Amino acid sequence: MAHPLLGLAPSYRAGHKSGITSVCSAHPLVIEAALRHGLVVDLPVLIEATCNQVNQDGGYTGMTPADFRDFVFAIAGHVGYPSERIILGGDHLGPNPWKHLPAETAMTKAEAMIAGFAAAGFTKLHLDTSMGCLGEPIALPDSVTAERAARLAAVAEAHRRGDHLPVYVIGTEVPVPGGAVDGLDHLQITAPESVSTTYEVHREAFAAAGQIEAFGRVIALVVQPGVEFGHDAVVHYSPEKARALSATLSDLSGVVFEAHSTDYQTEEGLRHLVADGFSILKVGPWLTFALREALYGLDAIADVLDGHAPRNRLMEAMEQVMQARPDNWAKYYHGDATDLWLQRHFSYSDRIRYYWPDPAAEAAVAALRARLAGRTIPEPVLRQYLPALTRAEAASFDSLVLRSIETVLATYHAAVHA
Repeated sequence: MAHPLLGLAPSYRAGHKSGITSVCSAHPLVIEAALRHGLVVDLPVLIEATCNQVNQDGGYTGMTPADFRDFVFAIAGHVGYPSERIILGGDHLGPNPWKHLPAETAMTKAEAMIAGFAAAGFTKLHLDTSMGCLGEPIALPDSVTAERAARLAAVAEAHRRGDHLPVYVIGTEVPVPGGAVDGLDHLQITAPESVSTTYEVHREAFAAAGQIEAFGRVIALVVQPGVEFGHDAVVHYSPEKARALSATLSDLSGVVFEAHSTDYQTEEGLRHLVADGFSILKVGPWLTFALREALYGLDAIADVLDGHAPRNRLMEAMEQVMQARPDNWAKYYHGDATDLWLQRHFSYSDRIRYYWPDPAAEAAVAALRARLAGRTIPEPVLRQYLPALTRAEAASFDSLVLRSIETVLATYHAAVHA
């Protein structure tokens, strides 16, 4: 059976302004929300893991690709979503987790990683070899990036699972995972001439590696359409500014564009992206941002139901967890003590998402869940702290959290199926 994503480019060229949402998260409630939403809309669900989240060494989740697959499938079983309709993807697959090592060492590690993804049944593979390794420039020439991408594709082909033919995403202008680290005033849209160059250089590299058949399953290029987010600001999509970039797809019959960092765009902006050929919209931090909003809101609600003003116990617990292990935020957040406090809890980059699996964080969330168990939330209180939700959705703690995440997914669904 043909891979469902192979239909994206023909659909775009036939004038159908549709696409797919790529859910990039390892949080179980985010994945559950995505699968529940998939049941409602009766469509395949694309779930992706990044090279830093999941790899043969465990990544920051402690999961190998096979572990992540089993993790997602277990949630699907709980929800009742058919596992065969789930499209598993690997994002930023390349030497990035080991770029502090010499290039050959890092690439050998990257080969082992992509072999694991392919063998575990991941069939959407984003080949990201654009970063320099030890002793190399930060950005590599297209020819080197393409040669390394073809090398990884050859490994994926050799380790693919049965007749599950993977599809590939390529591109040399790849936004960093999780949002911008620096300011947004330097954001540049990909130059149209770079698109054809990237495509041709990769085609030649795949041919040289004996992987021309695999190149026929390249479905998308990652480019920068002019969308990004920082700690407290979002650069919204402007179709006029990206018109020349979008027009380059007319010369590339087999591919569409994949847009990273589309979090926090408006529904209108997302619809314009899809209409302009950015058929794969990746979202990650916005989903866990919505999760955090719901949890903090429910913490305030629990206090109000106890008859006193919010005491922010969950926020204080998360602050202690983040201060005890600053490795996931200290390099990314800057400013005075107040700035750092705000960024730790409210930054759009949402680096607090790395801390929810911490035992202390899980205990704090479990305590909050217990405080609200069996209690009815009056509608005016719900409107005060979670105004996007309605009382009909207040049946349980988990339903409120899931619904908060699903509101984001619904925005994407409306855009990719306009």
